[in-house]
Amino acid sequence: IPGKNYPESGTSVLIAASAVGALPSSDEDIAFAPLTALSGWVRTGAITSLELTEIYLKRIEAIAPRLECFVMVTADLAREEAARADREITSGNYRGPLHGIPYAVKDLFDTANIGTSWGATPYKNRVPTSDSAVVEKLREAGGVMLGKATLGALAYGDIWWGGKTRNPWNLEEGSSGSSAGPASATAAGLCGFSIGTETLGSIVSPSNRCGTTGLRPTFGRVSRRGAMALCWTLDKAGPICRSVEDTALVLAAIQGRDDGDPSSISQGFRYDGNAPLQDMRVGFLPAAFEDDGGATEIDKNALRAARDLGLNLVELSLPDLPYGILVQQLLAEAAASFEELTLSDRDDLMVWQESRAWPNSFRTVRFLSAVDLVNIDRFRRQVMGIMDEVFSQVDALIGPNFAQSMLTITNFTGQPQLALRAGFFDSPSRTGFGNGDGADDRPTYSVPQSFSVWAPLFEEGNALRVGLALEQALGVVNRRPSL
Repeated sequence: IPGKNYPESGTSVLIAASAVGALPSSDEDIAFAPLTALSGWVRTGAITSLELTEIYLKRIEAIAPRLECFVMVTADLAREEAARADREITSGNYRGPLHGIPYAVKDLFDTANIGTSWGATPYKNRVPTSDSAVVEKLREAGGVMLGKATLGALAYGDIWWGGKTRNPWNLEEGSSGSSAGPASATAAGLCGFSIGTETLGSIVSPSNRCGTTGLRPTFGRVSRRGAMALCWTLDKAGPICRSVEDTALVLAAIQGRDDGDPSSISQGFRYDGNAPLQDMRVGFLPAAFEDDGGATEIDKNALRAARDLGLNLVELSLPDLPYGILVQQLLAEAAASFEELTLSDRDDLMVWQESRAWPNSFRTVRFLSAVDLVNIDRFRRQVMGIMDEVFSQVDALIGPNFAQSMLTITNFTGQPQLALRAGFFDSPSRTGFGNGDGADDRPTYSVPQSFSVWAPLFEEGNALRVGLALEQALGVVNRRPSL
């Protein structure tokens, strides 16, 4: 926005003061520990990176086939990187909180000489020759790559060329998408953290389904060099973790300007987990919490928790505008990105062929006129102005993940969104993007639901501060799926 000032470059992450605690005796307890704890144990030598890596590799071998959440496991590479991390840490060359921590990366980030299939049959045998910017940064941070996690083909849904990624809380349903594998693997305790991407819900939706904590950063915060391009003006990369502060540690490592991505921006990232919340203004949309707006009891309980925390809540509203038409721009960009796939008829090779799947969407959107597309782009700019005005009144905004078109709006305007686990409810098995309400005679499963915090451009730290307070107040972050 012209005339706006954004945070200066530089990174500062201060984790809330809390004792890491002793290393648990149970491998499962270690595997499900937050990154903040894993990092402390590895740094102090309570556990070596290689020992931690072996714990995750054993769990992957036992559990991942049921979840269908890994395209490939890079066990030899992981052991090599873990051994290197141990040597470096022992010699005093500590790189930071991700040093020696095993992670999974969505299979649309290029990895040199390691297959990167984009989840789609036409690209099943694709092997890049260089690493993506995100993978480079994680290597510089000392991370240990366990493997390539699944994604819905070409970053849509949870169906990929090898199967359907499952929700660890209910193996009868998919994990939603498109960061299906990263969310499933992280929720199941198969990695310390993971990296996903979002164009329109691909971090938030699987985090909601699997109960992970997903952070979609400001557009341009993280370089997309070497990542599959679906929509050049929308794609974003971000962390999927098991707690709020974990996402701060990961974002600090992967963010920053990169000449290989002209859209990447160098802006400061600051988070202080000990900073008081009393001076923050936190907005909410009352209409989003009404029953006819799709609000659940979990959403309403999260709002009550915010009130009980004494947050300075500010009522806001959005103009009644046709925000849904913005999605046509996404479809047009995606169709342009994969035009060769359509014109060559290789889209017939895709596993998912329903009416809403990519092969049909890519063809249908070609009937969108140039005039319509230009007007949609102009409308997008109008919405950016609206959201700039909204966030000029508050430091953060809380609400249900998908209510009041906020997921769509903020993906198109670039504001960050944090989705954190807020509660559990009983539901029958759901479709890829359906919510389900348990109102039928099918078997039900206790599954998680998340709640979201949005923040102004480049102010992820605001969202994380509010998110941490809600995470602590709601008290559901430590529950695990039975696998």
